[in-house]
Parts: sequence; C-alpha cells; structure tokens
Amino acid sequence: MREIQAGEIRDAVRSLILEASYVIGDDVRAKIAACRETEPSPSGCAVLDQLTENYRIAREERVAICQDTGMCVVFLDIGQDVHIAGGELTEAVNDAVRSAYTEGYLRKSVVADPLLHRVNTKDNTPAVIHTRIVPGDRVDILVTPKGFGSENMSALKMLVVAEGVEGVIRFVVDTVKNAGPNPCPPVIVGVGIGGTMETAAILAKRMTARSLDETNPDPEYAALEERILAEINKLGIGPAGIGGRTTALKVNIAVYPTHIAGLPVAVNLCCHAARHAHAVL
Repeated sequence: MREIQAGEIRDAVRSLILEASYVIGDDVRAKIAACRETEPSPSGCAVLDQLTENYRIAREERVAICQDTGMCVVFLDIGQDVHIAGGELTEAVNDAVRSAYTEGYLRKSVVADPLLHRVNTKDNTPAVIHTRIVPGDRVDILVTPKGFGSENMSALKMLVVAEGVEGVIRFVVDTVKNAGPNPCPPVIVGVGIGGTMETAAILAKRMTARSLDETNPDPEYAALEERILAEINKLGIGPAGIGGRTTALKVNIAVYPTHIAGLPVAVNLCCHAARHAHAVL
C-alpha cells in the first residue's frame, strides 16, 4: 500500500489548472499550423493566424487563453493500492481550484444553484470530478477547464440500433452543423458510443482531451473518425464560423459495451482553446 497525501493531489491539480489555462499543447498548435497551409479561405487563414498568435501571447505572458476560463473537470484514476491520507479527496481538488483561479486571475464562472438563484460561488468551485479505481499504486490526474461556448453545443441521443454507423455519422455531423459558429471553431469533436446515457457522455468528454496525434487503436473506428471529420469539414463553417474548410481539427471516438436494445451516442464539442493538462503521482 502506497500513501499519497491529499496535499500532493491538491498541489498537482492546482499546477495543472494553471498550465492548462495558459499553455495550449503542441498537438493543437501543430494541427492549427497544418490546417493553415491547406485552408482555402483568406478569412479563415487570418483567423488561424490570430489563434496562433493568441496561443503565443498566453504562453509567454501567462495570461488566460480565453476569457471563459471554464468549469474544471477533473478525471482521477486512483490505483487500488493507494491510500490517500491527510485530507479528503474532493476537498483537496476544490482547494486546488479555489487557489488556482484566485492566484491565476482566472474568471470565476460557477454558480451554486443551476436554475433558481444562480449565485456565483466566487471561487469557481466545485469542480466536476470523475474517479475510477484502477490497478497499481499511482494517481493519474487529467484536468480540463471546460468552457461553455462549446459545452452548450454538445448533444446526446439514444439512437435506434438499426440506425447503425450511418445514424452515428449523421448525428455527429448534424450536431456540429447545428452548432455553427457558437462553439468557436475549429473544434475538437469528442464522441462516446455505448454504455448507458451517462457513460457515453463521460466517454465523449474524455475524448476532447485525447491528443490530436493519437488515432483510435481499432482500425475501423480510426477510419470512422476520419470519415466523420471529412464530412464535418465539408460543412463550410470554417474558423470562427466565417467560412472555410477548417471546421474541426479532429474527431476522437471512444466506445463501451452496451445493451442489445441500445445505441447511446454523445457528442462533446471543445473549442480551439483545447485546455487540458495531465500528471501522474
């Protein structure tokens, strides 16, 4: 049994939030640069150039990439041989959020009651925390501050099994089409297929943080990712929604076994400010 202090997790999450808020990954920057070379729209090229410059300024000056600094989603894969000591896990994560958003001058956007009162919590807590117990003696932490311009354009549908592959393609492409400029394209399209309703949504969320350099390990799903991406980029929405070929940077699909009567599909959109950071304790 390995003991990890709650304070270590708090400090790691805090650092990851700040890193994600200021530094876009090499995979996203490289993909933007590659799309810039093939984008036929002059206006689209100008937007992609502005995004690249924005990434540079945020990284060098340590300022927020976007004014919507998101609601923190934290994925914790906790080894079954880990004992967390010295504090409560959820409070450690929320302490990290509280500290990072104050220290980093990040906009605090969370309201305590979602419907009736909507009073700001003033420290961006609580985080949304997803935990899994996995083999080993480590804690794997993935932090993604999720902005709501793209989150609001996400969708979930319980497809009829007979709709099959074509139904999935149609639903994903229609979700991006209906979103139009609202999620701040170019977007990353996370797709979760299978499980139950909530399983599909969590899978899709994780897929927004999968590296753009990775492809699905299953060749058939890898081909499906490419097919959907091609269909999305035929829509003509383009960078910032002002026209062009670069509507999406990547489609990432994750699947999970499901019931014989079901075909849950979730689409979680993430804008070009694809903020996430990862660490292992």
